[in-house]
Amino acid sequence: MSFQKRLASGEFMVLAEMNTPKGVDISQLITNARRIKGRVDAVVVPDMDNGVMRMSALAGGVLMQQQGIEAVIHIYCRDRNRLALQGDILAAHVLGIQNLVVANSEEMANGDHRDAKPVNDLDELGLLQAVASLQKGVDLAGFELEGAPSFTTGSTIASFANDAAMAAALALAKKKVDAGARFIITPPVFDVERFSHFLSEAKVLGVPIIATIFLIKSVGIARYIALNEPGAGLSEGLIQRIRKASDRENECLKIAGETIAALKGKVAGVKIETHGWEHRLASILDYAQL
Repeated sequence: MSFQKRLASGEFMVLAEMNTPKGVDISQLITNARRIKGRVDAVVVPDMDNGVMRMSALAGGVLMQQQGIEAVIHIYCRDRNRLALQGDILAAHVLGIQNLVVANSEEMANGDHRDAKPVNDLDELGLLQAVASLQKGVDLAGFELEGAPSFTTGSTIASFANDAAMAAALALAKKKVDAGARFIITPPVFDVERFSHFLSEAKVLGVPIIATIFLIKSVGIARYIALNEPGAGLSEGLIQRIRKASDRENECLKIAGETIAALKGKVAGVKIETHGWEHRLASILDYAQL
């Protein structure tokens, strides 16, 4: 069943995020994708996430399609103007990619090319509107296209530390839905009970919610998230669970799997982020009993 049909049917979806290589050696990307083929519904390919120069998401998406795995690619406003964005969107359709996520991009200061100049010709709402316009057969300059593309397009919601920030994030997400987003991907979920409060408020969006599962790789990473991202909801109890485990790496995989299992039935699906540990995705799925 395609991503679009599964989204419409309400069946629980499992997405795995995989970054493209910083170079042209695609062997690891292909090997990791083959390990989970048939166990995930699609692979999400970021486009130079965190401001790190990599092979484009468009190429990564095509590689996934070639492996028989449906692709969902990120599109950002940071690196391209409206001409380049529209050209890439049209190319994605022609190359068989049918799913897009309009995502917020990291600042260049956090990346590996700090002297690069951000473009931001459009914002996220403008990019969603551009996708919608192209699907109607008209570009942003008002010219008719020779054949219109078709996509299932989603977007993201910003993280929040309190109810006021959550309300603001939901208000912006609602504008994204009105602009054409057919699903919303959340920030990482570490506390399912706390997340349930958000879900009750997110019903106003009227679209499927896909929760992000972030693989914690160590106590140090857990501490960093807890200290620097107060809205993440990563508890001291969870940190101590990892610290006290005889096999900390395996415990992190287990926590990710348990979180997925706990969210089944509460959200439309999950997106698993492993950030370099894509070779451990199968273990997370095992713990989630998927």
